Amino acid sequence: MTLQSVMTDFQEHLWVYLAIPLVAAFVGYITKTLAVEMIFRPIKFVGIEPWLGWQGILPRKAHKIATHAADLMAEQLLDSNELFERLDPERMLRELERPVNDAAEALVREIGDTYLAGFWGRLPAFAQRKLVERVQAEIPGVMREFWTSATGRFEEYFDIRHVIITNLVRDKEKLNEIFWRVGGPELTFFRNIGFWFGFLLGLVQLACWMTWHEPWLMPLFGGLIGFVSDWVALQILFRPLRPKKILGWTFQGKFLARQDQVAKDYALLMASELLTPANLIEELLRGPALDRIIDLVHRQVREAMDQRLGKALPLVVFALGHERYGEVRKLVAQRILDLIPMASKQVEKYATDALDINETILGRMNSLSPEEFESVLRPAFKENEIIIVIAGAVLGALVGELQVFFMLGGH
Repeated sequence: MTLQSVMTDFQEHLWVYLAIPLVAAFVGYITKTLAVEMIFRPIKFVGIEPWLGWQGILPRKAHKIATHAADLMAEQLLDSNELFERLDPERMLRELERPVNDAAEALVREIGDTYLAGFWGRLPAFAQRKLVERVQAEIPGVMREFWTSATGRFEEYFDIRHVIITNLVRDKEKLNEIFWRVGGPELTFFRNIGFWFGFLLGLVQLACWMTWHEPWLMPLFGGLIGFVSDWVALQILFRPLRPKKILGWTFQGKFLARQDQVAKDYALLMASELLTPANLIEELLRGPALDRIIDLVHRQVREAMDQRLGKALPLVVFALGHERYGEVRKLVAQRILDLIPMASKQVEKYATDALDINETILGRMNSLSPEEFESVLRPAFKENEIIIVIAGAVLGALVGELQVFFMLGGH
């Protein structure tokens, strides 16, 4: 075609031609929006399992992605021993004085009514009160011994990885929320830049169509817009890892350039949503180390009771019988375990301030290398990244085919 014929054709079909880069921009935007949605939605699998359908990448890969986040936290951001050693057992005892005393009184009366009914019932009220006060005075010592036994070995009783994995796998909405709030600006940029990539490629598409008028150009360019813009947008988010100067301009992956702000958001989310005192206590009571905790409590109770009874121990054992004395020890240990969840609420404010999880994570995240920091958000894209890119290409090709039939079919 001559230049004159091209210009004549352009004037005759002006609005059709002007629509080409705009449709291409729309394709770029829609394919990026689809890519972002494919990361987060749907929460549950939609379709015919296991292959015919889709589930958001984060919800579907929740365990793997949560494990990655947990590994980062446990290996580089927080240490269990360091964390719990920030707690002052004396301060905690002061915070717990009232609930511990109430629990001790209830425990003494329960043992008296259950195992020493005849003896306990004949005791005058002042003698019962004296016995309760004696037990209340002994409990802080038992708790100190418990804390001393665990000090330096808290990793045996508490697993940060398990806290994070359990909560994120159980609550996939929370997993989505964390990744969105941490990487929201990057995800928004990823979506919006598709419009401009699409528009630029649409101008090339326009020039090619004006030159050759081949119907296959539309789906080809639509696919290219979806594929290339997805791939380039991902590169802009994470590459280069370190700042590079080119012609006086400094370039760095957008996510990596926001390390300070991302660290603040991530630390706050982890401290307020996952590593809360309530979740830490739940981990102690329901996590994989529960058996060790029970054994430790039972051992401490056994040693404390035997030691406090002293020379009276044989007489008490004889009066109760070995089996019933063992039942009493188990009851005491169980009531201590029952007290822990209630105690967590009592010391929540102090524990939050003392543990200072937010500032700890923040400081250590800021010291991560670019390679380590990239791994905070990249798993959300990396898992099935090729599927996202291909899906963008397929959608772009379909829209290009629609261009042929509905926009240029009568050309």
